[in-house]
Amino acid sequence: MGRDLNRLLRPASIAVIGGGAWCANVLRECLKIGFSGDLWPVHPRRSEMAGLPVFARVEDLPGVPDAVFIGVNRHVTVESVALLSKMGAGGAVCFASGFSEAEAELADGPELQRALVAAAGDMPVLGPNCYGFLNALDGALLWPDQHGLVPVDSGVAIVTQSSNIACNLSMQARGLPIAYIMTAGNQAQTDLAMMGRGLLADPRVTALGLHIEGISDLRGFEALAATARELSKPIVAVRIGASEQARAATVSHTASVAGSDAGGRALLARLGIAQARTLAEMLETLKLLHVGGPLVSNRIGSLSCSGGEASLMADLSVDTGLVFPPLEPGQRAALAEALGPKVALANPLDYHTYIWGDQPATTRCFSAMMQGDLAMGCAVLDFPREDRCDASDWHKVVEAIADTQAATGKRMCILASLPETLPEAVADRAVARGIVPFSGMGEALAALDLGAWLGQARKVAEPVLLPGDPMGARTLTEAEAKAALAGHGVRVPGSGRAMGAAEAAEIAAGIGFPVVLKGEGVAHKTEAGAVVLNLADAAAVEAAAAGMQAASFLVEEMVTGAVVELLVGVVRDPAHGFVLTLGAGGTLTEILRDTVSMLVPSTRDDIRDALKKLKISPLLAGYRGAAAANVEAVVEAVMAVQGFVEAEAARLEEIEINPLICTATAAIAADALITIGEDR
Repeated sequence: MGRDLNRLLRPASIAVIGGGAWCANVLRECLKIGFSGDLWPVHPRRSEMAGLPVFARVEDLPGVPDAVFIGVNRHVTVESVALLSKMGAGGAVCFASGFSEAEAELADGPELQRALVAAAGDMPVLGPNCYGFLNALDGALLWPDQHGLVPVDSGVAIVTQSSNIACNLSMQARGLPIAYIMTAGNQAQTDLAMMGRGLLADPRVTALGLHIEGISDLRGFEALAATARELSKPIVAVRIGASEQARAATVSHTASVAGSDAGGRALLARLGIAQARTLAEMLETLKLLHVGGPLVSNRIGSLSCSGGEASLMADLSVDTGLVFPPLEPGQRAALAEALGPKVALANPLDYHTYIWGDQPATTRCFSAMMQGDLAMGCAVLDFPREDRCDASDWHKVVEAIADTQAATGKRMCILASLPETLPEAVADRAVARGIVPFSGMGEALAALDLGAWLGQARKVAEPVLLPGDPMGARTLTEAEAKAALAGHGVRVPGSGRAMGAAEAAEIAAGIGFPVVLKGEGVAHKTEAGAVVLNLADAAAVEAAAAGMQAASFLVEEMVTGAVVELLVGVVRDPAHGFVLTLGAGGTLTEILRDTVSMLVPSTRDDIRDALKKLKISPLLAGYRGAAAANVEAVVEAVMAVQGFVEAEAARLEEIEINPLICTATAAIAADALITIGEDR
């Protein structure tokens, strides 16, 4: 599945088409990094570029290039791609912009992008509107700017849709070995997932980082996750789209469809891809993954010579899933022997300064802590400025960490409170010795949290249900929506439709009192006074109907014995599938904003787990002696909703049940909305 990127990523020959400064930069950077293959500049009027002889035409090249940087205008770019594809080139980077990302400014942008893809045929093309890639393993690049990579023997790979962010990431000074950086641009032909799979296939790549603005191929992204699982190479991502501004920016930037934030988060979690909040957290997580992979648990030990640092470690971990387990008897005894009676023993541990500068004593202290059931030992260590201070005692701590790892077989890290207090040279040496060097306490704890999440065993989820692209969508009446859902097994109240007050009273008598009366055709019934609950007799029904501004009415059985009210919603998300949301319902929906989102299809276990994550989950279980809801009835209701979604996937836009009234025996859809169209 996907194109073979091997020749493009690991070329023996590189051609550069164009004579501008950006093209000259590609040649200079190739020479600077030590590219050992053939470099062939192409320009019709120049004789020399970057000290290299220039070929007038692509047809004049002495061979078929493995990789080509195309740095000419957008129309000539399409012509060049067609020529390269015909001659059997290995792949190309299209630097030019003015394609689909500029649709608002250039009406022919999308059409030109389609022409580019057609011209490429089977030849891999990156972009358009992108910088290209850096390969620090083989000293090969198609990159028109400066960068910060140095040659490495192994390392992580990073793919981003933003060329500027790629350039920034290359400048990191955190000791992270980066093997590849690739930019995706518009993803016209070769998307993020294809690039990721091509990079993971290199045995020298240890983990993959993604900066995601939009996903163009759900099945391709699922295949990327499957490849990562098969190769045991974890993925960590930063995904934009939490704000309306970010989603709007992606359209102008790379013509991506960002999709909903809930859908994106649900998709990555489903695929086992860790989600970092910031680029710094992603880099620190990649560092952890490179040096030893995910954590075996969330149990962490913290060691510092300051109570302030110990307190910071404890406080900053509160919003994570990390645990600082209490000291076990063996740990406590060994620490007491190593530190003496003046030190209060705890985890996080402030080991004071009694042993500072004493490497053997520090090793005994660290080894004592690591006797416990811990996935990682964190030695908080902030180096002084070595241009102004003597750091020799700090280096002794690093040696103690190395000695402890060797003696106990447990993983350890250096954890600097601030990025600038861990010199890059120290970080580089730590990585070479199998010690994780974390830059920044908050980022480090976030990385450890993600590492523990990645280390959890999880089942492989079914492929997501692909949404259609319906046209002519309309919103069903409440009665129509309930009938449609009832046909798939959702329990709804007994009901009848009435065209007047007298008929409403008659229907109510047939249903049995108490009943609910709803005016049809009113969007927000409660606010508009178009719903009246608990009507006890026919006269009350007729009076309530007479007072409503509605032409028709829905009369329903009054559901009693509610334990809790839930929201069940499904929304079509073209970028991620169908997003299934469970949350607090009724009048609490907007107040609490207590929701959990998944993708369709989700299993019964997924639904049970989601219900447990809600803030109102204690109510479902029976809070303080109150009756518990029938959770299995709730699960069955949600599964029935999914059944409807699967049956109508080609034309469905949205479903909302609010509230789903959960009683001790049942789960009943008291109100429902469905927006549905026609299949194209």
